[in-house]
Amino acid sequence: MRARRKGKDIDGWVVLDKPLGLSSTQATARVRGVLGARKAGHGGTLDPMATGILPVALGEATKTVAWCQDGKKSYRFTLRWGEDRDTDDSEGAITATSDVRPDAGQIAASIKQFEGQIHQLPPRYSALKVDGRRAYDLARAGKVPSLRPRRVLIERLDLIEVPDADHAVFELDCGKGTYVRALARDLAAVLGTCGHVAALRRTRVGPFGLDHAISLETLEQFGHSPALSGHLLPVEAALDDIPALTLSETAATRLTCGQAIQVPGEKSGTVRATASGRLVAIAEVADGAVRPLRVFNLDKKRSHDVDHGRT
Repeated sequence: MRARRKGKDIDGWVVLDKPLGLSSTQATARVRGVLGARKAGHGGTLDPMATGILPVALGEATKTVAWCQDGKKSYRFTLRWGEDRDTDDSEGAITATSDVRPDAGQIAASIKQFEGQIHQLPPRYSALKVDGRRAYDLARAGKVPSLRPRRVLIERLDLIEVPDADHAVFELDCGKGTYVRALARDLAAVLGTCGHVAALRRTRVGPFGLDHAISLETLEQFGHSPALSGHLLPVEAALDDIPALTLSETAATRLTCGQAIQVPGEKSGTVRATASGRLVAIAEVADGAVRPLRVFNLDKKRSHDVDHGRT
């Protein structure tokens, strides 16, 4: 039998301001270690060279990770003109150079064609799987992974500043699956030059923004102190855009046992079912019947304070 992982049963979200140089997995492990949590996951990968919003799910919140990952994302990034890199960011090897440097007017005129639904070829150094292997593993082995263009949504792409001839700073709002590195690569190509991402900061993932964020350094300073509880958000924080459905305790018990319940007149779609103020399930409504998709095991007295984690 598999041994149960040691730690506290802490349920909720910590919105980490991920530092430079750590992978998302490493950063998540650090958060889990500081809190002494039994279970943790993250709501959207950030490259080691990127900083910013990394939502870390603890305990029952890990069941809502998929909904967090589906949320819209915002970034601020710096594009460096004149060099293509094999990773499409500053960590890769230079593969091509150009003396062309677009000015602000040329950049502003070109970015509009990247807004809306576009087709984007993912970077060869990505976590996408090709024949069961990660694309970056194939690329590191000297192979060219066979990747196909994917349809992604760019809601907003704004030129913020041109600090010098070699750099331009942008802000971006986009949908799931968008690669900022690929966007920078393609924008440079349209402008007749080379380019890669020199700096990248994520400023929002779904409902989580910088106003919710805590640095890893501050988190480690707080440790298990009561001050940290203010930075632990409830499990349902990732589900703000899903309508709530209030149930009786009897109906909630049936739902959490995997049974469908009847709610005549309820509109079809996904809901977050609650009872007595606590989240009991994410469910699907169709033809007046409510069926559970994910069920939550949260105490009726419900506290997400880290000091009350069960050992």
